[in-house]
Amino acid sequence: MTLPLAGVKIIDFTGVQAGPACTQLLAWFGADVLKVELPGVGDVTRRQLRDAPNLDALYFTMLNSNKRSLTLNTKTPEGKKIFEQLIRDADVLVENFAPGALDRMGFPWERLQELNPRLIFGSIKGFGEDSPYADLKVYENVAQCAGGAASTTGFWDGPPTVSAAALGDTNTGMHLAIGLLAALLGRERTGKGQKVSVSMQEAVLNLCRVKLRDQERLEHLGYLEEYPQYPNGTFTDAVPRGGNAGGGGQPGWVLKCKGWETDPNAYLYFTIQEQNWPRTCEAIGKPEWADDPAYATAKARQPHIFDIFAEIERWLADKTKFEAVDILRKFDVPCAPVLSMKEIAYDPALRRSGAIVEVEEELRGKYLTVGSPIKFSDFTPKITGAPLLGEHTDDVLSALGYDAESIARMRANKVV
Repeated sequence: MTLPLAGVKIIDFTGVQAGPACTQLLAWFGADVLKVELPGVGDVTRRQLRDAPNLDALYFTMLNSNKRSLTLNTKTPEGKKIFEQLIRDADVLVENFAPGALDRMGFPWERLQELNPRLIFGSIKGFGEDSPYADLKVYENVAQCAGGAASTTGFWDGPPTVSAAALGDTNTGMHLAIGLLAALLGRERTGKGQKVSVSMQEAVLNLCRVKLRDQERLEHLGYLEEYPQYPNGTFTDAVPRGGNAGGGGQPGWVLKCKGWETDPNAYLYFTIQEQNWPRTCEAIGKPEWADDPAYATAKARQPHIFDIFAEIERWLADKTKFEAVDILRKFDVPCAPVLSMKEIAYDPALRRSGAIVEVEEELRGKYLTVGSPIKFSDFTPKITGAPLLGEHTDDVLSALGYDAESIARMRANKVV
């Protein structure tokens, strides 16, 4: 079956996570993604957090599946010439280096347009071009702090907290992938390429839109009724940290289940859905709460919401998180077990769906990685292993017209 992006040629001039996550998604959908790496060095994540000596780290393999690898020193005249050849033949070039890096190499956007007017140039930076922080290098947690996520995450009596989810890196890559696909569609109509830019700060902010909503509400009202601080706590002029509160008008909390004393993940997230309150009361053995004026409405419940959660936690005391879900699902209570990464890794449903896949790599052998969270009716993305450093260099150069003798000379001169 022909994949939707078959025939689309992408130069992956990226490193670490944000850029590689973007290009990996496009590779899953059929694009020919050529990862350009420095000879003898490669993407820094090949060596970071290794679990076995002399093997590419899982950090790299889980962000670079389905790609090809070309080693190329673009600081040499011959390397620059090869890079120009690649650009002339490419549909998309993606980079996420430090601000100004590509310009200093001699490849600003204006030069890229000269080489290939149809080229779509995708760029990830920590901050927007007009930001006072535009010159800063940015990593995951920096983006989370600058984008508003950290200040609203955690508990009110503790410091701001970053999330384990890659809100700054992978999330930004996904935003760029959407932009590149839109630009490809646009090029079908206009024939022209364009530059597509995404800042990590703004991508994080896009995921924090409900917190921006709450900031506006707070400025109008002086309080936020769905936050744990209401009605007995105090509010400042900024959105507070809400712990495990639902944040969407439906109170929720992480509650202990059977075994929590020894299992740090023996917890369940329980949501009190307003329209489902009578059935929720029935589920937890408190049917009398359904019509009790002290509990019958969301406004009445809020002043003693933690007393209600404490009662639910007592109901959970003799049930595992999985047993509790099996009971609560019959009453349409929105809930979920808190799954550990080990439980995720070996979850049979996630294996069946392709969210967790096992792939083979020449040196490493079999390993687990993530698959596409996006499902299609007409095709299923096939996940392959990540390329070894420079694995496809000879093939790429041969396709550009270089013979074996020229390739050997360039390798000896550390051009490739």
